Amino acid sequence: MFGIPGKQAVTLTPSAAKQIARLMARDGRQGLRIGVKKGGCAGMEYTMDYVSEVNPLDEVVEQDGARVLIAPMAQMFLIGTEIDYETTLLESKFTFRNPNVAEACGCGESIKFKDQPAA
Repeated sequence: MFGIPGKQAVTLTPSAAKQIARLMARDGRQGLRIGVKKGGCAGMEYTMDYVSEVNPLDEVVEQDGARVLIAPMAQMFLIGTEIDYETTLLESKFTFRNPNVAEACGCGESIKFKDQPAA
């Protein structure tokens, strides 16, 4: 929908692709849908949901056995994003390196996009 011809909307690091493929296999899912919604202290936040059925309007990114689907309303916000999966001593989580983000709150889950009016 908003993609650049010949280029994936998002990229996955090897650890993110491995974790997404593991989750898909474990739960028999079609992939992981990524979106954005209003909320959080910075105005917007990412969403991630298991997918049982692919929406024909989703942007589909497949890499190393992993499938990520980008919800139609989130596509313009996620172009150029790299998704990683990080494991530390205390937690494991997906992280987003998104060039479209102007600000992020301290918790790392809430974001404000460039040229977005204040909430």
